[in-house]
Amino acid sequence: MLANLRNLSRLALPRRLASQSYSSSSFLIDQPEYSFLKELGLERENPGVYSGHWQGRGPSVTSYDPGTGQAIATVRQGTVQELEQTIGLAVDAYKQWRKVPAPVRGEIVRQIGDELRKYKEPLGKLVSLEVGKIYSEGQGEVQEFIDICDYAVGLSRIYSGQLINSERADHSILEAWRPLGLVGVISAYNFPNAVFGWNAAIALTTGNSVLWKGAPSTPLVSVATTKIVADVLQRNNLPPVVTLCQGGTDVGQYLVSDKRVNLVSFTGSCQTGRDVGVEVQKRFGKVILELGGNNALIIDESANVKMALEAALFGCIGTSGQRCTTTRRIIVHEKLHDQFVQALVSKYKQLIPKIGHQLEAQTLLGPVHTQQNVENYKKAIEEAKSLGGTVAFGGKVIQRDGFYVEPTVVTGLPHDASVVHRETFAPIVYILKAKNVEQAIEWNNEVEQGLSSAIFTENIGQAFKWIGSSGSDCGIVNINTTTNGAEIGGAFGGEKATGGGRESGSDAWKQYCKRATITVNHSGELACAQGVVFNVE
Repeated sequence: MLANLRNLSRLALPRRLASQSYSSSSFLIDQPEYSFLKELGLERENPGVYSGHWQGRGPSVTSYDPGTGQAIATVRQGTVQELEQTIGLAVDAYKQWRKVPAPVRGEIVRQIGDELRKYKEPLGKLVSLEVGKIYSEGQGEVQEFIDICDYAVGLSRIYSGQLINSERADHSILEAWRPLGLVGVISAYNFPNAVFGWNAAIALTTGNSVLWKGAPSTPLVSVATTKIVADVLQRNNLPPVVTLCQGGTDVGQYLVSDKRVNLVSFTGSCQTGRDVGVEVQKRFGKVILELGGNNALIIDESANVKMALEAALFGCIGTSGQRCTTTRRIIVHEKLHDQFVQALVSKYKQLIPKIGHQLEAQTLLGPVHTQQNVENYKKAIEEAKSLGGTVAFGGKVIQRDGFYVEPTVVTGLPHDASVVHRETFAPIVYILKAKNVEQAIEWNNEVEQGLSSAIFTENIGQAFKWIGSSGSDCGIVNINTTTNGAEIGGAFGGEKATGGGRESGSDAWKQYCKRATITVNHSGELACAQGVVFNVE
């Protein structure tokens, strides 16, 4: 089983063209226009392990800008031995942290949020540079971390159990939520800052310590974010309740299998998530899985088509189609299908001049993350054509430095075509023609994942059918908005092969706690439940 855990993020390290080579003087961090990297405390070479101090004795990995293919800087990964030591220190830190009153823990998280505000601009630019997402999305991702810190501060004063009525006189039943211990977070490249933030802010507030293994292809975001958090902890004379260990396959396998890691929150592919879940369950640990999504946008006959087009554009193209909530299927009522396809293609044509480097002000569509994403894009297009699909727009790799592909619209495929049922992390959308909402719901639900979904309708009956027991089977069930761009106030996650985990808001905090049911007898006499009498006298 462990042999199948080779990919502990959505994608492995970027695969570079053989002709590409970079000297030590070509790193972007040394160029004046990238001075924001040094504002974050980054250097040309960076240690990738933090456990109260910085180190890293493993191999060095180079982070690349997917918009140009140029090297940004390097990170020295951790070894299994360093991870083992880090876990021990994180467990010790937890034993101190759990004794700190929850509102005081919330105050520390508040300070983390304020520190992130100070560094939002350069950190957001780093997210954009290293991932490939456009400037506003990079800033928005850091804002998510800030928002969840704000949420966690309030949570620290109100999260609680309950008092339950007892059937026995002068007895009370209490319910208490206590921290689990050490929470391991394995995050993916597409949201290298926010996903860690969702987990860390809530885990810290509820009394846990956190160990982070960031995606191997976005190590600089992991290092820079940890530096910001570590500064707050050190100023408050706290132990390392947040730790980091960047590393390879061996590090990921060790983290998943170590019983001292009480909860593993994993974001990545369905297959790897399945393997992670089995490994953690084998040692009776807990797991939060946030895996793939093959998300559908339904356009009902009564839909506001103008608004639906705007939602489709961002849903399909945001983060270059590399969000787990990206719109990958649009299911349109047959009376609107042709009109909708024509209008969406027209929107896509307007987008072409706005394809460019992710940090350029006018860019709306940046690169995909690696050459492997490009190959997956090409494979999906060819398969769609071979199955009888028509490329209504796009379908080609853009020949320029970096990893750019055309946003693509495919029509004419059966709803259950293999390529339609497979999640491809690229800006490809399949448009399907449905007879009615009932059929559209059936098609929405037939894929293995169950993350996000949305319907555009002005019919209140169809809207309530959509959110009812016979409606969408996803964890996110939207009406008249996009499949992507979730807020932190609600619980984020999905059903089926998406993994069933929930992060961020609502009562997702409970996943970071263990529940205790406490019966208190204040009667002065022993009484059994259910009227049982047990008296030897």
